[in-house]
Amino acid sequence: MPDFAFSQLDVFASAPLRGNPLAVVHDATGLDDATMARIANWTNLSETTFLLPPAAPRADYSLRIFTPARELPFAGHPTLGSCAAWLAAGGEPGGETVIQHCAAGLIPIRRDGTRLAFRAPPLVRSGPAGDEVRSVLPAALGLSDTDIEAVEWIDNGPGWCGVLLRDVATLKAIQPNYAGFAGHKFGLVAPAAAGAGYDFELRAFTGAYEDPVTGSLNASVAQWLIGAGIAPRDYIAAQGLELGRDGRVHITSDGPEVWVGGEVTPCIRGTLSL
Repeated sequence: MPDFAFSQLDVFASAPLRGNPLAVVHDATGLDDATMARIANWTNLSETTFLLPPAAPRADYSLRIFTPARELPFAGHPTLGSCAAWLAAGGEPGGETVIQHCAAGLIPIRRDGTRLAFRAPPLVRSGPAGDEVRSVLPAALGLSDTDIEAVEWIDNGPGWCGVLLRDVATLKAIQPNYAGFAGHKFGLVAPAAAGAGYDFELRAFTGAYEDPVTGSLNASVAQWLIGAGIAPRDYIAAQGLELGRDGRVHITSDGPEVWVGGEVTPCIRGTLSL
């Protein structure tokens, strides 16, 4: 089997080791599903992606996205990181906007100076979460009703349930008890402290670990908060601070469309030999 160009990048970060890492295998034609899954399991990052020739009209490239355990139809930080890797390797989009093809369809990606931004996919489930979700919050996250402003389904594929907290101190103090999650994935958000330099802080709990900086969650949180009039149409979110990271997610909106952007920092370039 031939060698493959390989990149590892830090997404939603302007400096190395501060965001969410992503492994990218370039020109992955010839790798079968089982080999892709083994590579993703071996890198042991939250996601590993595989760049492929475009397999749909209008697409600039196709992408497959794997966690160590399964394939995903779409994910946010893999979209931005893979696009950055494709461009750095000499990829030339057919138009001003890069078009990624993945299992979720065609994903437009804009270039804005040093940042890339993807258009948020539509929610597949929305609206207030019921008592069956709220009832797990005390055991799972140590939250009481007095800590919470709202609990909403904000699922754009991964299954996110959003929890808006009254203050950022409560957000920072959370120590998750994953045994109490009952299969849920929670995205927590709170208004930032005055003078923080950003507008909201987020934390993402998958039910097994805390994710450093999460594109899909920030996309769905933005659609929720902007749609409800809680957030302005453009804002900056921070995520990963409690994990020693310093991720920044730039939200912009054009009419009904929400765009999720951030910087991508290359960290490793090399060759994958199989």
